[in-house]
Amino acid sequence: MIGIEGKVIAITGASSGIGEATALKLAGQGAILVLGARREDRLAALAQAIGAKGATASYRVTDVRRREHVEALVTHAVDTYGKLDVLVSNAGIAPISPLDDLRVEDWEAMIDVNVKSVLYGIAAALPVFRRQGFGHFVNTISTAGLKIVPTMAVYAGSKNAVRTITEGLRQEAGASLRVTGISPGFVDTDLASSMTDPAMRAQGEAGMKSMGMPASAVADAIVFAISQPPNVDVGEIVLRPTAQG
Repeated sequence: MIGIEGKVIAITGASSGIGEATALKLAGQGAILVLGARREDRLAALAQAIGAKGATASYRVTDVRRREHVEALVTHAVDTYGKLDVLVSNAGIAPISPLDDLRVEDWEAMIDVNVKSVLYGIAAALPVFRRQGFGHFVNTISTAGLKIVPTMAVYAGSKNAVRTITEGLRQEAGASLRVTGISPGFVDTDLASSMTDPAMRAQGEAGMKSMGMPASAVADAIVFAISQPPNVDVGEIVLRPTAQG
């Protein structure tokens, strides 16, 4: 695909789900992948699978709640491959629950992972992109922020914070940088495993299995945005299963 081959692309949350599917799709188009997530065994297996297909991938164990880890991922990309073309901030959790449950630790975790990690990515990559004169931020958001429903107040709030930050960054980026927000609906991933409420987890897993899109569908949207010419900025893509209201 035009615009992919040779690009150095770092992905957080790369060990499963949307991140893993995106890495595999991009590798198939000749991208160089820099994989970040907490599960080293999954990262190593993914990097090996990409290498076995003739593409290039490396990884760093990355806890996106820690700014220094996100900085290290970006630094690794630049030090190893001489540049960074794209940062895909994809890591996210969804321990949803009614506000009456007062699961404050879950609220804080969503802010740390879903919001602060995106800001850490901007802080790490924006100076690199400015020096290079090119670069592309791709942030995974959610349709949860477009339709607010009970139990998802904090999760939707965290995603709408990212939506606002992404649009603000796009407006400030100037002519040489690109910024894209990807807002998926239900996707068949292991996101429900982050839900600490057993009833919410069961409901989330059931919804994902009954109507969830494959993660590869979201990966295709990300690949599409990255593959555009340098002067074309895909601001936002929203995609849902047809069965989702």
